[in-house]
Amino acid sequence: MTHLIVPVMITFGVFLLAMVAVGFWTYQETLTFSDFALGGRRLSAPVAALSAGASDMSGWLFLGLPGAVYAAGLGAAWIAVGLAVGTYLNWRLVAPRLRTYTERAGDAMTLSAYLEERFEDSSRVLRLVSATVIVVFFTVYVASGLIAGGVLFEGIFGGGFEFALTVFAVVIVVYTVLGGFRAVSVTHTVQATLMLCAALALPAIAIGILGGFGALHDGLTRKSPALLDIGANAGFDGLHWTPGHSLTAVAVISLLAWGLGYFGQPHILVRFMSIRSTREIPRARRIGVSWVVLCLAGASLIGLVGIAALDHPLDNPETVFIALCAQLVNPWIAGILLVAVLAAIKSTADSQLLVSAMALTEDFYGAFLKRRASDASKVLAARATVVVVALVAYAIALSGGGVLDIVSYAWAGFGAAFGPVILLSLYWPRMTRAGALAGIVTGAATVLLWKHIDPLLGPLHSGIYEMVPGVLVATAAALLFGKLVGRPPRRVWSGPLQPKPQNTTTPGLTPPTFH
Repeated sequence: MTHLIVPVMITFGVFLLAMVAVGFWTYQETLTFSDFALGGRRLSAPVAALSAGASDMSGWLFLGLPGAVYAAGLGAAWIAVGLAVGTYLNWRLVAPRLRTYTERAGDAMTLSAYLEERFEDSSRVLRLVSATVIVVFFTVYVASGLIAGGVLFEGIFGGGFEFALTVFAVVIVVYTVLGGFRAVSVTHTVQATLMLCAALALPAIAIGILGGFGALHDGLTRKSPALLDIGANAGFDGLHWTPGHSLTAVAVISLLAWGLGYFGQPHILVRFMSIRSTREIPRARRIGVSWVVLCLAGASLIGLVGIAALDHPLDNPETVFIALCAQLVNPWIAGILLVAVLAAIKSTADSQLLVSAMALTEDFYGAFLKRRASDASKVLAARATVVVVALVAYAIALSGGGVLDIVSYAWAGFGAAFGPVILLSLYWPRMTRAGALAGIVTGAATVLLWKHIDPLLGPLHSGIYEMVPGVLVATAAALLFGKLVGRPPRRVWSGPLQPKPQNTTTPGLTPPTFH
């Protein structure tokens, strides 16, 4: 690994300086709070699509997924299938209506603001609860990203983890504070391109060195035929691969269920809100889904070629990408490929940092503390909260205790808490505030408590992924309370976009429109 230090140090340095430069460049375009929060709702289709993909995948694309395939074979790729399907359905079902509805909801800048307006919640409880869920989970999520970046730096360059963590955090904070959503989205376009190139280039190079797909097939079959069986999970003991066991229906459902999480991820949904027109969405969908499919396929292939191409089995399967770069690729090319890992980690951490800061600014400061805050003061508050959230996440990352236990539920937690509620808010006109609140609370609670509930079920104990019961319980609660408790919203949300009323009956809410 020592032969990589200088090339990787130079490529990493150029990349991080370029990200800071983008922050300074977009600072001139960030004049209003809408600019800082949603880029003024003027992202083009390619930028919105690539930004959504980059903010979604994180370092998991190059560390977790290849590692899972390296250890278990093609059976682990069911998760990639679920994510690809979930991405498509999110663009198809959620993106067009959410873009339109959030504009009608008083030009809502956050999901919490949209939900409050959509369900005419004058009590503001729905906004408070949803914003709290976002801030808590995403602050820890940011800490996870900072830890991953620090570990990557330390693993390649050596030195102290704290120093590596500090450098990584400072760079993210600088360009996010300066350019806000616009800076984050522009950098995501570059990072998504790097991620795609790395996901395709590394397996192509490795397969070429092996002698083609036939040689890859033969190499995997010699290790264990189960590696190429989509219905099996090959066993890996650190030295050898064995036939393992066949995947059960519960295991396949659990892997596919990762795709359900997309409907409730605030850092992805905000990209739909920021695209400049619903007419751009079909093009963005094609770009976004194609990018995701290619990246997931490439990452899965990296895990397989690692089995056949590496000289020795890896103690940590999640280092297969780094090990292939070190063994097979020219150091300067390896530096560029490893920058893609850094880009993947950073693109998710900065998205989560910005969403957390916007929830604090718009849903707490603007909604409760200073309702008549000027646009300039809200921009200043947003920049300050970026720093505050980053400092808290940095402190969590340094201490490390208990972070991973909470982060392991975050994807499922957001998917269960917000996914059913967002879908029902877009497709069930008579859904009530009580239904939305019940869905958010029960979805999050089920995910957080499932590991304690599942073992108590005795013969029914399944080991299923928390996402599945979380989504089912949240949907049932939202439908039940949405049908029986409270009155449906009086405003009609479907149909052509109507001019915004000039008067309001409830602070912060648009009065209902009768038809």
